[in-house]
Order: sequence, then structure tokens, then C-alpha cells
Amino acid sequence: MESWNRTSTDSVRTHTPDGVNRRIDARVEKCVQSMAEHMDRSVISTYLEKLEREWDLNRVVTVAASAVSVLGLVLASKDGPRWKIVSGVAAGLLLQHGLLGFGPLSELVRALGVRTRREIDLEKFALKALRGDFERIPHEGGPLARSNAALVAAQS
Repeated sequence: MESWNRTSTDSVRTHTPDGVNRRIDARVEKCVQSMAEHMDRSVISTYLEKLEREWDLNRVVTVAASAVSVLGLVLASKDGPRWKIVSGVAAGLLLQHGLLGFGPLSELVRALGVRTRREIDLEKFALKALRGDFERIPHEGGPLARSNAALVAAQS
């Protein structure tokens, strides 16, 4: 099921190696298919609450770069000004991410499996569709048909 995630306007996905994107998409597919097999509304609702708390790529990059920048400043105050370079590099990488929507920090965090907000939202909408929050998802057919329909509906 390769065609359900068509987030071509997502600069992070565009600049992420296909293998990483496929691994992240496969994780979502596996989750949605598992939920479709069990169709337990309370389990889906609990998992949706977990997704609400999941940090997206932008948040992880921002926090990591800020933490490294602060660390560089703290070390500069104790061990000399050469540590300010660390803060400068972290700030520059954060600026690049903010301006372009991707960069070396994004690639590193992405390789660790951190998803974009849009990817998290796609999974949430697919699960809400399975739970019955929307009318467009057929209730007949097997779990695979329902999960496919939910993933496609989430893109709409």
C-alpha cells in the first residue's frame, strides 16, 4: 500500500531518504491495520490520546538545538569562549530548519523515526475514521480494506 501517504508538499518528507519514509509509513500502516482487526473503540481512543502527546519533528529539532545552544553558552562561561562556537552552530542549524523546513538536524531526528505533525495527524484521522467518527469509511469488508479506506480518507 504505497500510495496512501501523498504528502508531497512536506519538505521534510521530500528531503528524507525513501527508506526512512517507508519505515515510518509502514509503522503507521501496521498500527492502523492492527486497530482495524480489533476494532476496540476504547483502545483506539487511548492510542489517540497518546498521539496527541507525541512530539513532532519541529518540536524535537527546536528543543534539541536550543538545548545545545544553551549548553554551549554555559560551557563558554565556565571553560572559555571557544564553546560559543557550539551555540552558534546550533543556532545556525535551527535557523536553517526554520527557513527551509529541513536541514541536517531534521535528517538526524528523522532517521530516529520522529514524524512530522502532518504524518501524526494522518494517523490520527485514519484511526478516528476507523473508530466511526466519519461517515466515509465502509464498515463492511475485512480489516485490511477498512484500514486502507481509513488511510486514504485521512489524505482527503
